[in-house]
Amino acid sequence: MDTKLLEGCPLFAGCSREEIRRMLGCLGASEQQFNAGQMLLAAGSPVERMGLVLEGGVHIQISDVWGNVSILDRAGPGQMFAETYACLPGQRLMVDVVAAQPTRTLFLQAGGLLSPCRESCGCHHRLIANLLTVSAQKNLALSRRIFHTAPKTIRGRLLSYLSYQARQAGSREFAIPFDRQQLADYLGVERSALSAELGKMQREGLLQTKKNHFSLFAPMSE
Repeated sequence: MDTKLLEGCPLFAGCSREEIRRMLGCLGASEQQFNAGQMLLAAGSPVERMGLVLEGGVHIQISDVWGNVSILDRAGPGQMFAETYACLPGQRLMVDVVAAQPTRTLFLQAGGLLSPCRESCGCHHRLIANLLTVSAQKNLALSRRIFHTAPKTIRGRLLSYLSYQARQAGSREFAIPFDRQQLADYLGVERSALSAELGKMQREGLLQTKKNHFSLFAPMSE
């Protein structure tokens, strides 16, 4: 594959194109494509490979036996998934990984990263350090979701999530990576109740929204 696409990925940060090419061989890299809604990895299955999104995006989600879905996180281009499980031999996946849209991924054998490289190449050590950074960032992402779902009300959850998105964008106008159903699943609420609360917040002049675009406004003084 074209290694230029991987140069900007956090996992390969600090590695040259030639080093990336060699490491893809060490890691038994294989590329796959998935349609929107297609399952990449299923809960309960053992995982030996970690995934890296090249194009599109995936949702990390859990489902109960009644079909209720909660989205825990999203991985977009350059981001990884299932790396924690792949680094723990025999550990079965607790989540589903589902394509949020047409998606192209690169799967990498975790054993090739954790075992000493025969060539003792510097890039191998950088990848291990980069993987630790990626894992730390994932922990932060899960912590953020806990913060967003901690409020008891739908409005409280929306205010927490939208405030964070505004801070990340550096603006009160921004787009989020979820549609309405996905946002409801992420915040752990019913879609109809979420839509009703957003409508109420718009009427109160707190925000405007169209699809996944939001504009936030300061509350009007009385």
